[in-house]
Amino acid sequence: MSDGPPADSPVPNRPYGAKAVVLQRGSYPEYLRINEILRKETVGGILLLIAAVLALIWANSPFSDSYFAIRDFEFGYEPWHLSLTVGKWASDGLLAIFFFLIGLELKREFVAGDLRKVSRAIVPVAAAAGGVLVPALIYTAVNLSSPETLRGWAIPTATDIAFALAVLAVISSHLPSALRIFLLTLAVVDDLIAIAIIAFFYSEDVQLDFLLWMLLPLGLFGLLAQKKAKFFGSSTGPAWLILLPLGIATWALMHASGVHATVAGVLLGFLVPVLRKKHGKVALPRPNKPGLAEIFEHRFRPLSTGIAVPLFAFFSAGVTVGGVDGFVSALGDPVLVGIVLGLVLGKPVGILLTTWTVTRTTRASLDPGLSWWDILGVGILAGVGFTVSLLVNDLSFGAGTEHQDNAKVAILTASVTSALLATVILRIRNKRYARINDADTIDTDSDGVPDAFEDRDR
Repeated sequence: MSDGPPADSPVPNRPYGAKAVVLQRGSYPEYLRINEILRKETVGGILLLIAAVLALIWANSPFSDSYFAIRDFEFGYEPWHLSLTVGKWASDGLLAIFFFLIGLELKREFVAGDLRKVSRAIVPVAAAAGGVLVPALIYTAVNLSSPETLRGWAIPTATDIAFALAVLAVISSHLPSALRIFLLTLAVVDDLIAIAIIAFFYSEDVQLDFLLWMLLPLGLFGLLAQKKAKFFGSSTGPAWLILLPLGIATWALMHASGVHATVAGVLLGFLVPVLRKKHGKVALPRPNKPGLAEIFEHRFRPLSTGIAVPLFAFFSAGVTVGGVDGFVSALGDPVLVGIVLGLVLGKPVGILLTTWTVTRTTRASLDPGLSWWDILGVGILAGVGFTVSLLVNDLSFGAGTEHQDNAKVAILTASVTSALLATVILRIRNKRYARINDADTIDTDSDGVPDAFEDRDR
């Protein structure tokens, strides 16, 4: 009988046959990077909330006509299929910046982040898949007798990480590092699934000629980014003058092809190198020597969180509710019922069920410092769907239709409900979170790395 792990064991320092621990804290560099992203996304989430509230107030005020007139004002160059309304420019144009960042984050996670390890990736990937599948099934079941509304099946599948983190900032919860990383990586994988859904299920009348032409600027962008990463990373001018026009050309041709233009942002992000080159060899990025993807992330995140996403939310969230009577009337629409049940019930059930299944069907167990109540709290918080849900709603139903307006009400209602329910659970767990968070920051040997991370790596 073997008394140790095989040579190719993914965790050679763990006793052979022992259970792997899921949702344990990540490496210290990853912990610092995740915390930085969380701080930035929280600011973006607060701006998102402000934009959505302003849109709702304006759309339900005596001046509502002016709001809809601005949103529906059309401009652009028609021969290039770019004569769009202001609302469309926000969803198809500005939101491409947001999806470019998603592309950068996804590649960073799977190339240099903790998700490059299968043992760490399996739980958030499975949880995200469950958090997409169950809400979609619930929506489909509710709308099965209404074929014209089935097209909205993907609306309740998305999680808005910025909105969710803004909720955490408001309630001042001290989530353990492992759980915070789980929430962010789950949302990243959730975004990847949403991108695939948009590309494959919401692209109509695809014109292959434009799609093939799109490959030229896309390929040139990737070639230059890979070959001249140091050149584009050392100063901002070359990237704006050379890469930006190629990115715009890629976006315009993707838009003209019939595939949703935000997919272009993701593809461009995928082509930016994460690893840096040192003496002709690739190396993992470090805090003082980041790769080009991390440099671009720092440059574009303020533009995305401060301008692009809030403007999209402002022009997409505005809907005339019609007071209490209008809301009660909307409750009869299966679209609203399916979305609310999908986000509020389907998200936590899907995430909790798949995470539990992984721990029961594999040699894995939950980190001793966490409780299933923690997973439930994060699962409910994942029901805060906004940005991508609103985008899929725009793709599912015609502008200004009753179903689209009711879907907006449903997204807002479900997001607020999920936020309130998550607040209750996370508040109850707050004292324990604070103790775990304090343990993460103890550094008895003053080497700059908390003891908790040194203990994990021994």
